[in-house]
Amino acid sequence: MSIQARRERERAEREKLIVTAARELAEAEGWDAVTTRRLAAEIEYSQPVLYSHFKGKGAIMAAVAVEGCAELAVEMRKARTAAAGPAEAVADVAAAYAEFAERWPALYDVMFTHAVDLPFASPDAPAALHEAFGELRETVRPIAGEDEIETLAETFWSGLHGLLTLMRNGRLRREQHEHRLAILIRRFSA
Repeated sequence: MSIQARRERERAEREKLIVTAARELAEAEGWDAVTTRRLAAEIEYSQPVLYSHFKGKGAIMAAVAVEGCAELAVEMRKARTAAAGPAEAVADVAAAYAEFAERWPALYDVMFTHAVDLPFASPDAPAALHEAFGELRETVRPIAGEDEIETLAETFWSGLHGLLTLMRNGRLRREQHEHRLAILIRRFSA
């Protein structure tokens, strides 16, 4: 292995270490606890090393969001492709999306709630963002009818995100979550 290849591999490993540490710290203590000083201590590198990989906390949060979108895309793809039909795909993808948001609340927040420097809804968006939205699009494609597919996918996503965010923030009754999700799914797959 060449010296350059080894350096690139080590750099990628350090970046992954930083992203993983930020994600774990955020899940344990919230995003306010994630600081460059704290991350440097967690990964046992100096702050200048951290800054040689990321411009600051915002760039780290964006990297975590991209990683989360890639993971969410995988979960939704599994649910969509395993479904018996279009209505089941809507239900299964919605359930996978909701379960992901519940399992990883800080990750979900950095992906879709916190302001991060990522170009969503843009051709310039990272591939993982396109893949995650693409799974929503492919889920509703068979039921689109006369609706424009991108807008229908955005509406489906908005419904899922709104229900989850309002419930998680105490604006909706948690005990009615499954019922609300079932209503949304029924309306989309009717």
